[in-house]
Amino acid sequence: MIEFAQVTASYDDDLAVLHDVSFTINDGDFVAFVGTNGAGKSTTMRLINGLLKPSAGEVLIDKMPTTQLKTSELARKMGFLFQNPDRQICCNTVREELLFGFSVQGEVGQAELDRVDALIEQFGFNPDDEPYLLNRGTRQLLALASIIVMEPPVVILDEPTTGLDYRECEKVMGIVRQLNEGGTTVVMVCHDMEVVGDFAQRVIAMTAGQVVADGPTFEVLRNSEVLKAAHILPPQITEISLALNQNCAQLPLPIAQANTVDEMVCALVDVEKGGF
Repeated sequence: MIEFAQVTASYDDDLAVLHDVSFTINDGDFVAFVGTNGAGKSTTMRLINGLLKPSAGEVLIDKMPTTQLKTSELARKMGFLFQNPDRQICCNTVREELLFGFSVQGEVGQAELDRVDALIEQFGFNPDDEPYLLNRGTRQLLALASIIVMEPPVVILDEPTTGLDYRECEKVMGIVRQLNEGGTTVVMVCHDMEVVGDFAQRVIAMTAGQVVADGPTFEVLRNSEVLKAAHILPPQITEISLALNQNCAQLPLPIAQANTVDEMVCALVDVEKGGF
C-alpha cells in the first residue's frame, strides 16, 4: 500500500512543487496520473520511490514512512521504468542487462539465471545483442523486462509509450496489464489518454501540485470541470460520445456513455436494430 498524507514537497528548499497531497494506492491497483507538464506527477513518483523526501506530511509504503526506509529497501519494493530507456540500460548485452539487478544485490544463482532465461524466451530477445544497437521499442521492452525479472510488488512507469509505434505500444502495455492481473501494483504517469483509457482502472488528475480528481478512469475523464482544471482531453471515443450527448437531445444512453471503440460499435448496432 502507498499512502500520501498531506504531503508537501520542494526541491532545494525552493517553492513547493506539491501542496498538501493525499491519496492511497492499494495493493493490485492500476493507477494513472494525468495532467500537464509541471503538474507535479514526476515529483509524486520520486516521492513514491524515495528519491525525494517530503517537506511536510508523510509518504508511507506498507505503513512505513519513506524517511525511515533505505533506498535499497525501497528499490526492492519499487521497479521504475524511465521515460527514456537509454537512461536505464547500462550493460553490454541483453543477458547482462537482465542479470544486472541480481548482480547488484549479490544474488546470481541458478534460480535467477532460470528467471532471466525464461524472460529472454518470453520477450524473444537475443541474449547476446548489444542493447544500444536495438531499436527504440525493443530497448523499452528490455528496460521493462529488467524490472519484471526482479518481481517487485510495485511498478512505476514514467510515460511508458513515448516514442513507440502502435504495435510497440500495445506490446508494452499488454505486458504491463498481465503484470497487474498477476497482482503487481502499477502506477503510471501518462499523457496519452488513449492508453490511460484502455489500461488504467483509476485516474488521479493533478494540476499546479495538487490533486483535482481521483476516481474510476472514466468518471474522471468524462468530467468536464476536471478536464478543464487539469488541461487534458479525454480519449477520442469518449470525446465523441460527450459531444454527441451534448448536441443530440434524443441520443440513446449507451452511445452517450461509450468510452471505447467496442462500446461505441455495440451501441450503434443496437441503435440500428432498434430503428433509432
